[in-house]
Amino acid sequence: MRQAIDVSPKGSWSESEAQASVTLAFDDRHRRRIRLTDDNGVDFLLNLAAAAVLHDGDGLTLHDGGYIRVRAALEPVADIRPKSAAHAARIAWHIGNRHTPIQVLDDGTLRIRDDHVLVAMVEGLGALVVCLNAPFSPEPGAYDTAGHDHAAD
Repeated sequence: MRQAIDVSPKGSWSESEAQASVTLAFDDRHRRRIRLTDDNGVDFLLNLAAAAVLHDGDGLTLHDGGYIRVRAALEPVADIRPKSAAHAARIAWHIGNRHTPIQVLDDGTLRIRDDHVLVAMVEGLGALVVCLNAPFSPEPGAYDTAGHDHAAD
């Protein structure tokens, strides 16, 4: 069975060396050792030295050379469009107060998992909310040191 033994961050490896891809939801992208199936239906063993958060575009380095490209699966999410920076901070505070993971998109949109209770709360705070299926990659948290830098994402 193929073994993936390391994670190469997005941009640090050549996608032309990808032998396959694996599509995983956010909750399935924090792993150390697990049997997975690539997008072509072929099994492989993820066998990392330590648990890692896998990001869209990362390459799983195969023991015998090459990579498996990590793809973030589409998930039910709610995109929150605040009216201003102050409005975004207020909304983010309320979401954080509920210990809910949040992703901040480059355009200032806030993304959470689609949850009808939180959507109603945010709409009650005056934000426009659009529910859709999209990749979900929330902020890692202030005390997370296991991840790698994705500042260019």
